[in-house]
Amino acid sequence: MVLLGVAIGFIAAAPVGPVNIMTMQRVLRHGFLAGVIAALGSVVADAMFAAAAAFGLSAVGDFFEGHARTIQVVGGVFLILFGLRIVLSHPHFNPDYVERKDGILSGMAGAFALTFTNPGALFGFLALFSALGDWAPEPGDWLGAGELVLGVIGGSFFWWLMIAALVAKLRDHLDDHWLERVNWFAGGLLITFGLLILARLGLIVSGLL
Repeated sequence: MVLLGVAIGFIAAAPVGPVNIMTMQRVLRHGFLAGVIAALGSVVADAMFAAAAAFGLSAVGDFFEGHARTIQVVGGVFLILFGLRIVLSHPHFNPDYVERKDGILSGMAGAFALTFTNPGALFGFLALFSALGDWAPEPGDWLGAGELVLGVIGGSFFWWLMIAALVAKLRDHLDDHWLERVNWFAGGLLITFGLLILARLGLIVSGLL
């Protein structure tokens, strides 16, 4: 469950959006530590969404069990479409970005607000978790749900550490094309995950699994 959560947390954090760009810009201007501290706000919001999705699945396990295949199809298709949208997007650094000067925690609060007020983040977690099917915690398995959430926190935090380290090391070579390559990677992961879910469901329906 922890390893599965790590994968979900990593995939959920990877798409380049406002939080990723803000974190990268903080690293460029203030260094590695400032970027990591800012990203912690997003990690906290991801943890809240993951907890809502994981424990929600356990609480309404009977509903998900009765509609498991439909939910997996919808979740798999959603992930593929969301991945395509990410691949086709064109993120960019803001040359007019102005850093607020009200303390090091301002970046953390900003990242939390940007993530927490993004409904797509919550729906993304719901899609990822509901599409797990048999891999999801059993109804009432609070320990499994907690391990899944713990893994999400670890996966999300690992992404931000990796991004902050890369930006700090390559700060003189980053441009919009680099951001697009990150999005190709993140979108490709989402599309692959969605295809695997649909392929596994197809094998189950055909009796081959």
